[in-house]
Amino acid sequence: MWCVGLPNLILETEKILLYQQQLGEWDNLNHLIICKTTNQACIIDPFDGKFWLDFCQEQKVEITEIWLTHTHWDHIKGVEELYCATDNQPILRCHILEQQRGYESTRAHWWNHHPLSSVTERFGAIEFAIHCTPGHSPGHVTIIGQGIIITGDCLFLYSCGRTDLFGGDQEHQRQSVVYLKDIFRTTPIDSLILPGHQYEREDGSIPTTLKLDVFLMGNLAIQSAHDIALWNNLPFLSFDDNMAEQARRQKAQQS
Repeated sequence: MWCVGLPNLILETEKILLYQQQLGEWDNLNHLIICKTTNQACIIDPFDGKFWLDFCQEQKVEITEIWLTHTHWDHIKGVEELYCATDNQPILRCHILEQQRGYESTRAHWWNHHPLSSVTERFGAIEFAIHCTPGHSPGHVTIIGQGIIITGDCLFLYSCGRTDLFGGDQEHQRQSVVYLKDIFRTTPIDSLILPGHQYEREDGSIPTTLKLDVFLMGNLAIQSAHDIALWNNLPFLSFDDNMAEQARRQKAQQS
């Protein structure tokens, strides 16, 4: 059983408050962005809807947006609870390419830009770039702006997300990592990398965020993405487990 504490205030600027909380037995990291000008909040990949509603009520802010980096169950688990537990109706945003893995929602406002490109999204008085970075899933997005980089399961602090789940693609993931590496060249070096899961790094540490410069020096996926042979031999792109077997069955049914 996982225990829940209070969210950690990771970053405060003139424009935003950024809270992070590890939730669930899969070590999910949830992120809540509050616009200080409007007291509106955006929750990214909610695992536990009630947890975030209760916290926002205490902070006297309103969740007006739900953004999904992708639609694996552990990143959308709290969405319905957010809708059922409040009369207010947040805007749900997700990339339309997630439909390729069977995700449908009558509530979704779909981003529909091409892979390896970005659009600008706004909530409250702040803006973010939404980059379409497929590979872990068909419509995975990476969110960049205001000094933060929310990578979801595209990139973890040491590695990257697996590509053997239904809708995943190893080469698309490599291309997305190469794309992001190029984007990072013009991103402030002290920006905070915020992954979708808290996983152990090679040195045994288990941080929940890193500054971009430290991340670039230590991330094995970033370092291997330009070498196809190195990339294809990375140990964390696929696993022989029940989820991989389920993905194989889903692919067979689709054929």
